[in-house]
This record gives sequence, C-alpha cells and structure tokens, in this order.
Amino acid sequence: MKFKNIFLPVLFFCVFILLNNRIKAQSKSDSTITEQEDVGDIVFKVFKKKISEKPDSLKVKPGKPLFAVLPGIGYTLVTGIDFVTSMNVSFYTGKSTNTYLSSINSISEFSIFNHQIIVPIQSNIWTKGNKYNWLGDWRYYKYPTNTFGLGGHSLLSNAEIIDYSYIRVYQEVLKKIHSNFFAGVGYNFDYHYNIKEVGVGDFQQYNKYATKTTSSGATLHLLYDGRKNVNNPPKGLYGSVTYRNNSTYLGSDQNWQSLIVDFRDYIKLSSHSDNVLAFWSYNWFTFGGKVPYFDLPSTGWDTYSNVGRGYIQGRLRGSNFIYLESEYRFAITRNGLLGGVVFANAQSISDINTNTFKTVLPGYGGGLRFKVNKYSRANFCVDYGIGIQGSRGLFFNLCEVF
Repeated sequence: MKFKNIFLPVLFFCVFILLNNRIKAQSKSDSTITEQEDVGDIVFKVFKKKISEKPDSLKVKPGKPLFAVLPGIGYTLVTGIDFVTSMNVSFYTGKSTNTYLSSINSISEFSIFNHQIIVPIQSNIWTKGNKYNWLGDWRYYKYPTNTFGLGGHSLLSNAEIIDYSYIRVYQEVLKKIHSNFFAGVGYNFDYHYNIKEVGVGDFQQYNKYATKTTSSGATLHLLYDGRKNVNNPPKGLYGSVTYRNNSTYLGSDQNWQSLIVDFRDYIKLSSHSDNVLAFWSYNWFTFGGKVPYFDLPSTGWDTYSNVGRGYIQGRLRGSNFIYLESEYRFAITRNGLLGGVVFANAQSISDINTNTFKTVLPGYGGGLRFKVNKYSRANFCVDYGIGIQGSRGLFFNLCEVF
C-alpha cells in the first residue's frame, strides 16, 4: 500500500476540521440560536401552514411516536438503481430525563435491474428507566450479488456473481446492572439458501458446493451505553462485546464461535455548536470451527450495513476483521436543517489460512445531512466514499452511520 493512500484521507479529514472550526470561531459573537427546523417544517412553510412549535419545545412525551419516512428511488453500489422506503420510528417509554430514546429502523429496497429484495428491521428499545434493552435485527434478502473471494489480497476484478436468499433472526435482551452497564443473552440465526454461483470462485471451493447453510447459536452480550440518542448522538461513550456460540444442538451446520467488539466515542467540540467528532472501532473475530462462507466477517455486514464506506458490501471477507473510522459532523445552516460530515476509515481482513493481517484498505469521503425529524434528531444521510483500486460510490442512510 502506497503512502499517499493513507496521507490523502488524513489530510482531507484534518483540513475540513480546521476550516469548519475557523468558521465557527468567527461566528461566536452572534449568540442568537434560531429555531430548529426539519424537512416537515419546510413543507409546512411551502404550503403556508402554521407551525405551532416554539423554539424551546424540543421535548417529547413518553409513548409518543416520532416518524421519519422517506420513500423514493435510490442507488447503492450493491443494488444499483432501486425503489427505497426508509423508515425510522423513535419513542420514549419513560421520561426523557431517565430513559434513552428507543428506535425501530427499516430501509427496504427493491433493485430495478439486479432484482434484489432487501427487507431489514432493526430495533433498539429501552424500557422505562433503562431497566431493560431489547435489541433486534431481523432480515429477509433475495440477493443476487458479487463476491470477491477471501483474504485481503482480493481484487475488484475477482468478482463472481452469486445468487442466494437469506433469513436472519437476531434477538437479545439486556438488563441494567449499574448506571450505563448492561448484560444479557440472546439468540442468533442465519439461514442462507438457494445458493447458486456463476463460474468457479472461492465460495464453491470453501463451502464444498453447498446450496444452503445454517448457523444457529446463543449469545452473551456485555454493553456500556452512555448515548441518550441512538439516532444521532451529540456525545457519549458506547462499548459492546458480543460472544456467539453456534452449536449443532441448536441446528447449526457446524460448531463455531465469534466475538464482536464494538467501541464508539462522541465528543462535542463546543458548547456553542452541535459539532461532533466521532470515533468507531468495529472488530469481528471467528474461531473454534469452520464458519460458513456468508457468515464470515465481511465489509458492510455489521448490524446496519455501514462498515466500510467507500467499498461495496462484501468487498473483503475472511476469518477476522478489524475496522477503524473517524467522522467530523458539523452544521451548515444555523437552524439545524442542513449539516455535513467528513470521514476517514481503514479496514483489514485476515488471511483465511494463517489468520494474519497483511493488507489495509483505507477509505475517505464526505456527505450531507438533512434533518428529517428534529425531535428524534433523525437525519437523511448522503455520503460519497472513496477507496483504493478505483472503489468509490454513493452511500445512503436514515440516521447516522454510527
């Protein structure tokens, strides 16, 4: 890997931080903060509807749902042009002073040309007083796509077309132990079926021409979560360690284990603005047996499919995965309607045979944020990411990437 591949994203990242801080410093003398606005406010204004909210009324009653829904036509590196329905429902089960914001997310997609169907439902629900945290990740995929082989030396030109269907059921419940510490158990189920590969690639050699695979296992989860808002954290610390034990007694094809260590930190840079410097470390390890091909650690296969902006989903795949990302989030308009980000990341996958890390793929880019719901702080995110070997593209999200 050439030095410039690391230098460019780091320089790009630092320059944007310095320039934006300079702009904010010049505007400190003007202490008037205008009313927060979102897309709904703009629609009301266009149609000359009266907006009843006051500038200091950004408080939500327990049980009141906050909706952010965006149907339309989108584009991703995996699906190409597709029909998309992005939905976020946020709510408090108790008073916001002692209960975190709960959220249910779904970005359903139907690919026009690639004939893919993606229906995920991810939930993060906090009970009153944060006594329990229910975490869910349920998905159905009809998924013709490309796979690029195993290990860190795979190339974009290694792409092989593979088609399969996929059902995922992940469900956990965590109990509050002390302050922001939680512990709990869960169950993870991954079922890939109707697998068909065009040509002869790593999948057929690794999975012995299997047309379906099943992984079924119990999980143990330790969590520290100091974020009051999971949609767009203004500050706080997050740490998660999840151990999964797949067993033939639970219906798994193989006995194998995994460990995911997820750490995030959000630093509010000034009391005069909502600018945030965010850090993310996502590390995924497997051991104890042969892992089915599609259950191996891979780019973009975290809960919200966000790891590795700048690269297509599944770009790297192997036994172990290490990932680091930094992002600077800043306001563009004073009413909070429009914001921006710049980011830099790096990912590395281990060799399938030796478990050694020999390559690093960096990525960097920037994007815009459009406030969809000011009460839940939900943003519609549009990012452009750049990797190496010609990898680049647009990435869309409802709520922040991490």
